[in-house]
Amino acid sequence: MEYELLKIIWWVLVGVLLIGFALTDGFDMGAMAIMPFVGKTDTERRSAINTIAPHWDGNQVWFITAGGALFAAWPMVYAVAFSGLYWALLLVLFALFLRPVGFDYRSKLENTTWRNAWDWALCIGGAVPALVFGIAFGNLFLGIPFNLDDTLRSTYSGSFFGLLNPFALLCGVVSLSMLCAHGGSWLMLRTEGDLYKRAARTTRYMSIVFLMGFVVAGVWLFMGHINGYSFASHINTNAALNPLAKVVVTTANPGWMNNYHTYPVTLLAPLIAILGALLATGGSVINKAGLSFTGTSLSIIGCILTAGFALFPFLLPSSVQPNSSLTLWDAVSSQKTLGVMTIAACIFVPLILLYTAWSYYKMWGVITNQHVESHSHHLY
Repeated sequence: MEYELLKIIWWVLVGVLLIGFALTDGFDMGAMAIMPFVGKTDTERRSAINTIAPHWDGNQVWFITAGGALFAAWPMVYAVAFSGLYWALLLVLFALFLRPVGFDYRSKLENTTWRNAWDWALCIGGAVPALVFGIAFGNLFLGIPFNLDDTLRSTYSGSFFGLLNPFALLCGVVSLSMLCAHGGSWLMLRTEGDLYKRAARTTRYMSIVFLMGFVVAGVWLFMGHINGYSFASHINTNAALNPLAKVVVTTANPGWMNNYHTYPVTLLAPLIAILGALLATGGSVINKAGLSFTGTSLSIIGCILTAGFALFPFLLPSSVQPNSSLTLWDAVSSQKTLGVMTIAACIFVPLILLYTAWSYYKMWGVITNQHVESHSHHLY
């Protein structure tokens, strides 16, 4: 298989892993982020927690797998991102730590203060990663402050607080509201009564916030207020690892909209995101949980594809030395490595998808307050 084709295949596969993570662990994080607000009683909060109980740890594996695929397919991207964005990733990691201990310890004591504290810990464990992931994607459009020397060693010159710029924070709000809406639509599918009604209302509000934020971010980029990255001359897409063997220029127009001008079919991605938000809003109004969940799922797929199409082929743009920017053409593993990984992916990815679908099928059902109360010692 040609080296160029293998590079594109792994760009697609890593994108699929990120979408899979956002679709599955996204409703886990979203449901927990809104849980203290939609669950007014202890039983309702336990119902919300137990809707994700059989799946949350398996869903999180999508994130781990995406990180492993990033390390194997684009080792330089992994090295620069995980070293330069160290504190942001640590914040995500420690927030995720709150979830397993929160699930296991929350109901150990029948004490209101104890349980409320763990409820807010679970809320933080869901909201913080959703927010930080959006901020990270926002900073990709602005460029990450790193450069490579002649030996391809990277130097990061930014700070954690430097990541908290207006555009990145807007992207963080888009991500957080998108996953909160997804979590709300999940609770609509799996609960009933007052909890269902509050989840529907939250899904509606969060879908509107997502739609507004997504459109504002798109207009921000379209108006050319943020410079896009492009190659000054033709790049050898079959070249081996050498990110410095190219010349990158930054321009305001068309900027990050260049791929949409060149390939109009990619405009389907933002349209899917907008359509999904409208479906989620409408489904929550007419009490159609399946329609809302379909809508929030389409919003996630469309949003991630929108960002991916705009950035292509850049993976980690550099704001201080554009020529050091990492792309899928030149920051990639060897042809043999990608070939072996492709064979493994063709075998195991379908198996994982089948097993995941089977597990959801076998453990499906509505979690009622009566079910939680009658199994209080066997559930989270």
